[in-house]
Amino acid sequence: MKIQNVRLAYFSPTKTTKTTLESISEGIGVPAEHFDLTLPHADKAEAVAMKQDELLIIGAPVYAGRIPEVAARRFQKLKSNKSPAVIVVLYGNREYEDALIELSDLASAAGFVPVAGGAFIGEHSFSGESAPIAMGRPDPSDARCAQEFGREIRNYLEKVQSFEDIHVPGFPGNRPYRELVQHPPTSPVTNEDQCTQCETCASVCPVSAISVSDRVYTEKEKCILCCACIKSCPDEARIFKDPFIAKITEWLRTEASQRKEPEIFIAQN
Repeated sequence: MKIQNVRLAYFSPTKTTKTTLESISEGIGVPAEHFDLTLPHADKAEAVAMKQDELLIIGAPVYAGRIPEVAARRFQKLKSNKSPAVIVVLYGNREYEDALIELSDLASAAGFVPVAGGAFIGEHSFSGESAPIAMGRPDPSDARCAQEFGREIRNYLEKVQSFEDIHVPGFPGNRPYRELVQHPPTSPVTNEDQCTQCETCASVCPVSAISVSDRVYTEKEKCILCCACIKSCPDEARIFKDPFIAKITEWLRTEASQRKEPEIFIAQN
């Protein structure tokens, strides 16, 4: 089959998922349309229906081995009647556990046919100079891998005559999925001596947990710990002070320090 259009659908607070999907699309060589589900306005977006000659590349970060609940909810706006889909997750060099199979199940439930999938590595949300965890990833090597993955997908789809001939890849993971991690409400805080109230933090928050008036306010109960506000602050005024986060970050620094490489899966006819 010949793909006429590619759509990239992603939840990508720190842009690592978006970057990887773009690299895959470059390898496929078909102009891509973006469907960004990261920010709160996505909750009000219209549903998107796709045709069989369109390819969906859907991606999300991994939070404690699962797809973020807010991402899973927003992905439900995607609908199809047997359009092919590429499933992509980005994890911070620890493990992706059940995230890939969970996202594949979400796509299948929406009417897509998963033909390929990949688990790529992105800089961990908690990464920083004192605790570099997959710092700078996806890097040029990751980009080349994603582009080659895209070329393999294109070559595979060109040989497909019927979706009935496709066997969905056996993605790693378990059903039922691992339980969602529960933790006391916490969030980054603002160093008011450095803050200029530029409102960048509020503009990048996927769940509208941040507001700015006389100072920066953060609703801990809403925060999903994506760290978009920390990564985006031009004045480096957003930081964590919670001992719980410090403990996790130190554990990750020691236990997730060895470089991991992307894992890819493609269906067989």
